Amino acid sequence: MALPLSYNVRNVRVRWQVTLLAVGGIALVVAVFAVLMSMSEGFKAALRSTGRTDNAMIVQRGSASELTSAVPLDDRNKIIVDERIARDSQGRALASWEWVVVIGLNRLSDGMPANITLRAVTPRAFEVRGGIHVVEGRSFTPGLDEVIVGKKLVQRIEGMEVGGRVQYQQKSFDIVGIFESQGGAFESEIWGDFDTFGAIFQRGAGSNSLVVRMKDPAAIPELDRWIRDQPQMQLQALGEREYYEEQAGSLAMILRSLATFVAFVMGVGAVFGAMNTMYAIVAARTREIGTLRALGFSRRSILISFLIESVLLSFVGGVIGCLLAFPMNGFSTATGQTQSFSEIAFSFRITPEIIAIGLVFAVVMGIIGGLLPALRGARLPITTALREA
Repeated sequence: MALPLSYNVRNVRVRWQVTLLAVGGIALVVAVFAVLMSMSEGFKAALRSTGRTDNAMIVQRGSASELTSAVPLDDRNKIIVDERIARDSQGRALASWEWVVVIGLNRLSDGMPANITLRAVTPRAFEVRGGIHVVEGRSFTPGLDEVIVGKKLVQRIEGMEVGGRVQYQQKSFDIVGIFESQGGAFESEIWGDFDTFGAIFQRGAGSNSLVVRMKDPAAIPELDRWIRDQPQMQLQALGEREYYEEQAGSLAMILRSLATFVAFVMGVGAVFGAMNTMYAIVAARTREIGTLRALGFSRRSILISFLIESVLLSFVGGVIGCLLAFPMNGFSTATGQTQSFSEIAFSFRITPEIIAIGLVFAVVMGIIGGLLPALRGARLPITTALREA
């Protein structure tokens, strides 16, 4: 005969002071775990949403980022005439060649310098990259000393409003617009004209990278094999989104590992807290256990009842922990721990998957913490339980 669930609910309500600490400990563990996981997920999402799935990124083999890559002009001209490259209505290849440098600008928060990507692009970049929209002001005019800045820089870097100026190598560039890129990494960059900045960079006629729109995204590996077969080309082709995901390096893995480690350490403490609470509950209900056994309830029923009670407390703690973590959803920060050494702004993302993992983690802590006390309660002989009471 099984004990009714209402019995557990009543006991939790009556002894709420005893169980409050266990619930609070589990809530804290789940909250910290969810926040750290949301940081990792937000960073990955910022890079995952950068670029298009039908674009191929051409960079130098062995380069860690665009910053250390070089695409010679002759190689670029051979690639963009390939039949696998998509073309516009006028028959021109949908291709964007770009220079990239990192400049130091001061943060609004502490005035300290931050590494910001300055990207020199042709007008075709807006069409090829896709998802780039000027939301304030206008785009830069080719040939003029003008730039546009990603919207995530406005609240992080000094002087990034329309009408401000960006200094680079003894020259000032007017900020004429703010752009967004669907939450991608480009929103942490400054964009200017390729020819204008090319003359300042003095790197020759090539570029750091080449982005091409594919007629068929499935042909990217085929294009890569063709490029690698050309003896004079030391380049490679890979999907644009895949490329930017790889720019996360090991940081996303480190954040996830940190979340798991911290949650494990705190979880051990929460398990012992739940175990102590359940032992106290068992000790306080010794007579009750003896009475239940005298009424015919089996040891298994009592064991299951105590486990259900422990899981119920842990689940409530998990829900509270998720609610405590939820205000961090959308919180913006930035990291410079990327392979390009430039800062990328991203927002914490608490996803349904993170909430589900947090709740499962809470339930597991409840089962582990409640098992031994439940076994002790279930094994109490009827006479001993009544006598100890």
